[in-house]
Amino acid sequence: MTQNSTNHGPKIALFEPDIPQNTAAIIRTCACLGAKLEIIEPCGFLLSDKRFKRVVMDYMNEKDINFYKNADIFFNSKKNNRIILMTTKASISYTKFKFEKNDTILFGRETAGVPEKVHKLLDNKLKIPMKNNKRSLNLASSVAIILSECLKQTIWT
Repeated sequence: MTQNSTNHGPKIALFEPDIPQNTAAIIRTCACLGAKLEIIEPCGFLLSDKRFKRVVMDYMNEKDINFYKNADIFFNSKKNNRIILMTTKASISYTKFKFEKNDTILFGRETAGVPEKVHKLLDNKLKIPMKNNKRSLNLASSVAIILSECLKQTIWT
């Protein structure tokens, strides 16, 4: 299915990503589904990393990616926007949440999530329900699940 791209729609934000293959796969997902990607630095890898380049292929279009030098700059730029944190610590399932067209959906580092101070900043925290005794899904898979639901609720209907 081909969708027209739009300047207004959901944004995926990655907090200090540290696995190049996941970030590359997320870039591809965002490119294919028409979502903006926002990366809060520092990253745990270089964009020249061969593992990153192998997965991202020709999907890396930097005009569709906003880089923020740190979390303070990111949060200052979002003062008038809703940010939803995806976290295994949330009590509300994403299936019970009403996404809005211009939401920014924040995902933490693969190895550590987001710091407690980020949890305290945000009111909207969601989780993907999983079977008991499972820690978490792969970050790229989680982004695909949540972005699809957000687009279904806001753009594709």
